[in-house]
Amino acid sequence: MTAAGPLPPLAALGLAARMLEANGFAIVARNERGDSLYLRRPDCAWHLRVSNHRRTAKQRARRSDILASLVIDGPRSSDQIGNLVREAVRNFEAALARMADQASAAGSRK
Repeated sequence: MTAAGPLPPLAALGLAARMLEANGFAIVARNERGDSLYLRRPDCAWHLRVSNHRRTAKQRARRSDILASLVIDGPRSSDQIGNLVREAVRNFEAALARMADQASAAGSRK
């Protein structure tokens, strides 16, 4: 998928969300401005966030259910967005594996 030129951030966020949906994620929430989307896979309590800005410490404390974020803060080509989506999915899966390892280690100490 190659666009004629870079997509503006909100359009790039929409494309990233569609690419994530193709990877089994579904949009479950969005903020009022529409510049942050929260996605998750069925039967998974953890979220992946797509936004045009990084989370603040206050946001991280309030939403500890987010395992990974994809930030698109400027124009991006569809190829760049595809790379960011692949990286976000890898980060999400790695964080999910760490959570499972921690749960397994905690269970084996009992």
